[in-house]
Amino acid sequence: MPKPVHLIELNNVPILKQLQLEEALLRSSDKNFCIINRGSARAVVMGISGQPENLLNLSRLKRDRIPVIRRFSGGGTVIVDQDTLFITFIFGKKELEVSPFPEPILRWSADLYASSWNIPEFHLRENDYCIERKKCGGNAQYIRKDRWLHHTSFLWDYQQSNMDYLLLPAKRPAYRENRDHKDFLCRLKDHASSSDELLSKLKTELVKRFYIQPFDLKNWEEGAHRKATHLIEL
Repeated sequence: MPKPVHLIELNNVPILKQLQLEEALLRSSDKNFCIINRGSARAVVMGISGQPENLLNLSRLKRDRIPVIRRFSGGGTVIVDQDTLFITFIFGKKELEVSPFPEPILRWSADLYASSWNIPEFHLRENDYCIERKKCGGNAQYIRKDRWLHHTSFLWDYQQSNMDYLLLPAKRPAYRENRDHKDFLCRLKDHASSSDELLSKLKTELVKRFYIQPFDLKNWEEGAHRKATHLIEL
């Protein structure tokens, strides 16, 4: 029998609120979730151990009043805006025939997206989703005793000027080959007619694999839990 997965669809919910919701669902619920959010107000999101002075153009961020958020998961630093597609999965470790470790989870999710979208040359490369040699989506994970979370920010589109807020990290994928952002990133909009089409295809594939149920956020009572997601004071 297909496993139940609760689908939460959001529209332009600020990424801070989305991440706080994800952390709450991970820590204070035992259900499986797929969360989709279409866009956010512009913000920078850092992994739990990222150091702002090494990763960000702090003077530009302060000048333009761009919020910087530290999420509860690991991974790299991204800037998000209204053209970012966010997709998150939260599962109990026993709910999927997937080893609850980063690489198997990445392979499982990459197969899900490749099967859904059928974009030529879409593949997992190191920890990123790529089309040919360019990155279209970045991932972060959180694995705890009985549950795991995998979240992705996909570049439906992006503004090159936004990338000027980020510094080239010292630790970066080997396949990047020291390329700057314009030569390293690609846009999903160049490979699909609309973001609605991509999300519709994803939901169709999810229905094939799981028993999809809506989730009533309005009446959900968040339990007590540790809260690590927060704004960073620059």
